[in-house]
Amino acid sequence: MSHALATALEIDSAMTLNQAKVGCDMQIRLLNGPACERLRDLGFCEQLQVRKIAGGRNLICSICGTRMAISRELAEQVLVSPVG
Repeated sequence: MSHALATALEIDSAMTLNQAKVGCDMQIRLLNGPACERLRDLGFCEQLQVRKIAGGRNLICSICGTRMAISRELAEQVLVSPVG
């Protein structure tokens, strides 16, 4: 299987950070949307691990040892897949 095809399949099976379950460790696969640069400034970069700590009006995530809250709108632009 080619690398491009494998990457496409990983992205197809990805979910948004909004869809991820609370407490799950996820790997960021792709930032897709108008706020991508802002997300990168906050530390959300492809291939990093993120844990969704709480859902609700805003999501609380742990990334690189730091907890931060992001809006559901921003979380919709973060495509993740389960670690493991």
